[in-house]
Amino acid sequence: MELSGRAFDIAVIVLVSVLALALHVVLFVLVRRWMDRDLALSFAGADADRRDWMLARLRQAKLQGVRRRELPAWLERAAAEYPAAATNQPSA
Repeated sequence: MELSGRAFDIAVIVLVSVLALALHVVLFVLVRRWMDRDLALSFAGADADRRDWMLARLRQAKLQGVRRRELPAWLERAAAEYPAAATNQPSA
């Protein structure tokens, strides 16, 4: 009976450890996504159309496989390419 109690203790420790690691991975991924989104929105300012455009460029960067280290420069170039005509259009 002592052996099965010890096995149960080990199983609980392993389960809790695996769940803790999974939680850390999930939090890490979520924080990275939030940071990337915040970076893209920082180039957009308060303009709602430009915010949408920058979020679309962020999705494009992810699809193209832009590395995280290169992402700030990539987004900065994308922000510079924002159509100037779109900023001068009157809102409907």
